[in-house]
Amino acid sequence: MLMIGIAGKTLAPEEHDWIRAPMVCGVILFTRNFASRSQVAALCAEIRAVRGGEFLIAVDQEGGPVQRFREGFTALPALALFGERYAIDAAGALDLAEQHGWLMANEMLALGIDLSFAPCVDLKRGNRAIGIRAFHEDPAVVAAFAAAYVRGMHRAGMAATLKHFPGHGSVLEDTHFDAAVDPRPFDTIEREDLYPFAAGFAAEAEAVMMAHVSYPEVAPEPAGYSPYWIRDVLRERMKFAGVVFSDDIGMAAAESAGGIKARIDAHLDAGCDVVLVCAPTLVAEAIAAVATRVPAAESAFAALRARITPDWSQLLASDDFIHTRAGLAALSQESVA
Repeated sequence: MLMIGIAGKTLAPEEHDWIRAPMVCGVILFTRNFASRSQVAALCAEIRAVRGGEFLIAVDQEGGPVQRFREGFTALPALALFGERYAIDAAGALDLAEQHGWLMANEMLALGIDLSFAPCVDLKRGNRAIGIRAFHEDPAVVAAFAAAYVRGMHRAGMAATLKHFPGHGSVLEDTHFDAAVDPRPFDTIEREDLYPFAAGFAAEAEAVMMAHVSYPEVAPEPAGYSPYWIRDVLRERMKFAGVVFSDDIGMAAAESAGGIKARIDAHLDAGCDVVLVCAPTLVAEAIAAVATRVPAAESAFAALRARITPDWSQLLASDDFIHTRAGLAALSQESVA
């Protein structure tokens, strides 16, 4: 299945056809799709009018440097701030991270969005793309935050997606622009990077997003289209039974698989359930590439659909929301190392 990007703030005629395509299971929104809260809510409603059922609408609303919708929404602090607070007040930091997940999810659910791809449970070890998107460099600390954040999202009624499996934080390269190679052996990766994922799975996270990173001591191909990482490690060894998303196949690190069809085939054949095609310029070719595949049953994605759609005005007026927003605003005033 594919999750696709669209170009603008309303649907173009051809995008109606894309959304109706049987192998398309969702749309992912970006800043280019945002003008205001009311406009995005209307866009979500427009998408729902074209394709109902278990069709998904997603976004990356992590906070910090990755927050697609800003004006009219809470300025969400970067996750690294929670890691800094942890050294001073571990219990308070974990509680505030849970509140971050709860508030973020509520704001997105109120728009009609099902999923924010969160939390990032990569280790904070200097990766150019991850940076302050990560909680901490210590796997045990990140594991505690992963569980807390998943709890917060679940309390709001949103499924959680752990990213980027099996761990993107321990390499330097930004996979949007470069190939990334992690030379460590499996036992080191298992002991360090997989630890937070295991904690997130124990907290019943419903989905995982793969990393466009190669681990040549473990498998020859990047993790996103590695049968070993997806089938042997994620499914068999870690017993994960949820939905597996690829990262965006338009990123530079995905080009090693070949052209668009080759990339999609490689990811799906390796065990990904959903392939992200974020660039609208690639969508028509991507849909053509999967035309002969049998679409998954809509029920396969039912666990990812929004469980609650809060009323925006009631959300803003609630004591929990007001208190949480104030706590996050105070944290945002602190510096990020």
